[in-house]
Amino acid sequence: MIQLNQVNFSYPSANENVLNNVTLSVEQGEFLAVIGGNGSGKTTLCKTFNGLIPHYYNGQLSGEVNIYGEDTIETNVAMLSKQVGYVYQDFESQLVRPRVIDEVRFAPLNYGWTDYKKRGDEALDMLNLTHLKKEFIWQLSGGQKHLTALASVLSLQPEVIIVDEPVAQLDPVHALEIYETLKRLNQEYGKTIIVIEHHTEFIAEYADSVLLMENGTATWKYPTFTAMQRTKELLSHNILPPPVTRLAEASGTSHKDAALPVTFNEAISFFNDRSFAAKGHTLNSVRSPERKPKELASFNGVKQGYKTVEKSYKWVFRNLTLSLYEGERIALVGGNGAGKSSLMKMLTGILRPALGEIVVDGMHASQNSPERMAESVTYIHQNPEEMFIDDNIRADIEYFSKARNLVDTESYAEQLCHMFSLHHLEDKDGRLLSGGQQRRASLAIGLGTRPSLLLLDEPTASLDINSREEMTRLLHELKGHVKTTVIATHDMELVAEWATRVIVLNEGEIEYDGDRRGLFSNHDLMRQCSLHPPQIVRLSEKLGVYPSALSIAEFLELMKRGESFYEPYQTPAFENQR
Repeated sequence: MIQLNQVNFSYPSANENVLNNVTLSVEQGEFLAVIGGNGSGKTTLCKTFNGLIPHYYNGQLSGEVNIYGEDTIETNVAMLSKQVGYVYQDFESQLVRPRVIDEVRFAPLNYGWTDYKKRGDEALDMLNLTHLKKEFIWQLSGGQKHLTALASVLSLQPEVIIVDEPVAQLDPVHALEIYETLKRLNQEYGKTIIVIEHHTEFIAEYADSVLLMENGTATWKYPTFTAMQRTKELLSHNILPPPVTRLAEASGTSHKDAALPVTFNEAISFFNDRSFAAKGHTLNSVRSPERKPKELASFNGVKQGYKTVEKSYKWVFRNLTLSLYEGERIALVGGNGAGKSSLMKMLTGILRPALGEIVVDGMHASQNSPERMAESVTYIHQNPEEMFIDDNIRADIEYFSKARNLVDTESYAEQLCHMFSLHHLEDKDGRLLSGGQQRRASLAIGLGTRPSLLLLDEPTASLDINSREEMTRLLHELKGHVKTTVIATHDMELVAEWATRVIVLNEGEIEYDGDRRGLFSNHDLMRQCSLHPPQIVRLSEKLGVYPSALSIAEFLELMKRGESFYEPYQTPAFENQR
């Protein structure tokens, strides 16, 4: 179906090729995962499949790209889009109509197909979006917009569907639904599916084959099971093998020539067939002595929403009452559209409540401008490029301090550059950096305001292994720089590794407020709030470890000791579960 032969490509004014001598075949009905570190050429490669390269993106292209035997150079994007649908990583850029229903009908209508309404309705139904069809695009959450972009592609019923980072902005349940949908399209309708993905647990469960990209070169293409066995090679390319695969390898319970499990069911069989110390043991938790925490921020009876185009009000929060305390690492979780970003924006003063009171570090949000609130609270955007306003990183870090004539501006900026390993990048424009570099730089810019409360929206989205581990380490090291950190995230592994307190939102209501173990052990609550536990949590439950181990390291420690072990954690006095 897709054939590339010795393809090279470079962007204008670039000194090096982004694609180097790529030769590749993709068969009809294949489910292919394209993997590689940030900047390895994955997205550029896939944009050759639908003619965006060379017809839209300028540059030097050599070699042959054939779709169904047709040379992409001799056709155009409009014709290729009937056969190859593409959901971009920057999916909002492909949403062009005001309402959801208009968006999903737009492409078939433009081709003059008389069944354009039916096609749009079927696409919405396939992704369970029918209830949103009359909503305006700007009213949707990031995850809902992502699903709408996929529905608009499905309405053309293309033979090839390419999705760049399918789960980057989706809650865990919708992430599974997306892959189940792609699986159904692949198996029932014979569609060829190509995903660009960092999450190898999804690749292991759903993909037929894996293509590894490195420095613009197609290093190898193997069946998924074979690809996931190459753990050391994957790690060397900044790709984390599935958690159960890493656990099995690190446990030392496999024989030298034995295959490692790559899927969840394989891991259950693998460990059930081996005798290991952790089976049936219980994790006993010792609670720290309770102490009265100092309140840093609070919501009291907050009602917040927005006026729709029809002049009615859509309420996000109807009666939000919540306190945040100094020293906490808070994970704010919930399904797409639950209100996570709205809650954080209210803390900054960007969003104002219709009723109620919000206090941050002694300042009333309703009585102070966002500029004044920024002296105590910093919000780091989900899209890090929105943090850059100057033409180099160092100037961005110093901007806030210089604007307010704060002391030690240069020395503090120097300290932040050292902390975030930005010295070799400080004279670069932040908009031109890689995704991982942008995340580091945006965090340094945020700390440059010297906040008491730091808010981060999806800090680990779309990062490769090195960038993600670096971000997790930096989040742990924030203690000496801010009083409290809040992250809104769909990354349940980050929640398990980092958070001391978890707040679960569902349709503007706090459904849970407590520790990690309490959340992951409540299956009904997680299902209700579109959450899904990490693989290691689910595996340890299946193997009789209760409460579940929260990480690979914790699981291995339990196996090593052969007895219950103690994980000190503090359950706040304000723990509440509805």
